[in-house]
Formats: sequence, structure tokens, C-alpha cells
Amino acid sequence: MSGTLDDFAAERARLQALVLEKGSLTTKRFFNLDAAAYRDGALPAKTKELLGLSASAVLRCDDCINYHLLQAKEAGWSADEIREALDVALIVGGSIVIPHLRRAYGRLEELFPAA
Repeated sequence: MSGTLDDFAAERARLQALVLEKGSLTTKRFFNLDAAAYRDGALPAKTKELLGLSASAVLRCDDCINYHLLQAKEAGWSADEIREALDVALIVGGSIVIPHLRRAYGRLEELFPAA
């Protein structure tokens, strides 16, 4: 794990702005669709963050895991609830998820130092 979650969030925001400034219409449409998928609907946005986190862990995307950890905390999930979502990812994805699970637990220590 390099850098802090704050470093990650700042760099992600910088690069997101660059993509939205320079990206094609197709790129911008995809990004808009992604944002829309996480809004309240039949499922609340809060729940969708845990779904995104679990999917990201199964897909083994550390950047995505970091993003969804930040969003899950902001949405109001506790460290224990987030760990349970990661348990689902571990069961679905199997042992190949373990390195990403370890890093996610490290990131949870940053987000919830006392938990």
C-alpha cells in the first residue's frame, strides 16, 4: 500500500477532472452512467456502495476498493459492516481475493483507527 487514502482521493479527483475535461463524448457518457448507477433507486445508494466494494474486491481492483471504502464510510457504514461485505467478496472470489482483503483491512485502519 503506497500513500494514504487522502493521497489516493486527491489523485483520483485530479485524474477524474482530467478525463472529464479531455475525454470523448463516449467516455463522458460512460462516467455519467457509472455515477447514475450509484444513486438511490430501488436500492438505496448506501447499499450500492457495499455492492460496489464487494464487486471490486472480487475483481481485484485496489483503486476501486479504495474508492468504495471511502464512499462506504461516507455513506455511514461501520467498519464491522464493511468487513462483512468484504467477507461476501472473499466467499464469492475465493482465496485469490486474500491479498486485496489484507490491503482493504489496512485501509480500514486508516478510516476507523479505533475500530
